[in-house]
Amino acid sequence: MAVELERLEPGLKIDVVASPAMGGLIIGHEVARALGARFIFTERDAEGKMVLRRGFQIEPGETAVMVEDVVTTGGSSREVIGILRAAGARVVGAGSIIDRSGGAADLGVPRVALKTLEVVSYAPEDCPLCQAGSPVVKPGSRPVHAAH
Repeated sequence: MAVELERLEPGLKIDVVASPAMGGLIIGHEVARALGARFIFTERDAEGKMVLRRGFQIEPGETAVMVEDVVTTGGSSREVIGILRAAGARVVGAGSIIDRSGGAADLGVPRVALKTLEVVSYAPEDCPLCQAGSPVVKPGSRPVHAAH
């Protein structure tokens, strides 16, 4: 993935790679190592807001990329990018191992994925599993709100 990210702006030195915890930690760390960049991560506070903790800081003017394991809607990715920008970083791109949005998730920066998938999703009122009364299963890190 480091090679794909470097192609977004050839010759540009990346100062910092940021990832959302938990899923983005390993891939973000390894991409940072391959780029010769510093690695930091965000995590959710008690209210569910994505924040920088553990003494991590961004210096204004640093060049950054956001890396995570899976992009579905892009919500967590956008939160991390927002934190980087609010701290004064220049966010030049984003990467993920898997893009479940079929390329549709807009992160506001150029992005790359090692694999892009078209995953079918339904509005709760149209979900065949909901209509059949199937139990909700929570496969990810976000709370389940009433529908699949």
